[in-house]
Amino acid sequence: MKRLIIVRHAKSSWDDASLTDHDRPLAKRGMRDAPRMAEYLCRYLDRPDMVVTSTAIRARQTADYFTQALGTLPHQVRETSALFHAGPSEISAVLSQLSPSTQSVMLFGHNPGFTDFVNQLTAENIENIPTCGVAVISLQLGDWQDVRSAIGQLEHYFYPKGI
Repeated sequence: MKRLIIVRHAKSSWDDASLTDHDRPLAKRGMRDAPRMAEYLCRYLDRPDMVVTSTAIRARQTADYFTQALGTLPHQVRETSALFHAGPSEISAVLSQLSPSTQSVMLFGHNPGFTDFVNQLTAENIENIPTCGVAVISLQLGDWQDVRSAIGQLEHYFYPKGI
């Protein structure tokens, strides 16, 4: 059994028009929601074996709040540009690179890919994972390379306005 924790980045700022989409930081609301959601998640989950985040500033900042709350060690965190605006196939490719010994992983990234991936993997019909939304999925897998054909069970679905 594997556990996948999908976290959409917290609310980002559009204040500085000179920044590229990749370089936009968290907005004040994002800086408020991310630590709150991270603390809430700590009630339900143990620290994941691995954290993989998009290289986008807002995703990395969100991941920082969660890794601090969960006590994640630096060697357990990896950044990849492959999660920046990734669709389901790119997300699957990132997961397939994980070691079979990794039992749980937390991903930080973006919509619409994260919502599409969760719906595809679980046969749920989530319209939109909101900013700082978290989906926890259990998977009957031995190896992450098999994630493309897996059917997961949505264990938890949290978002800031729902807690």
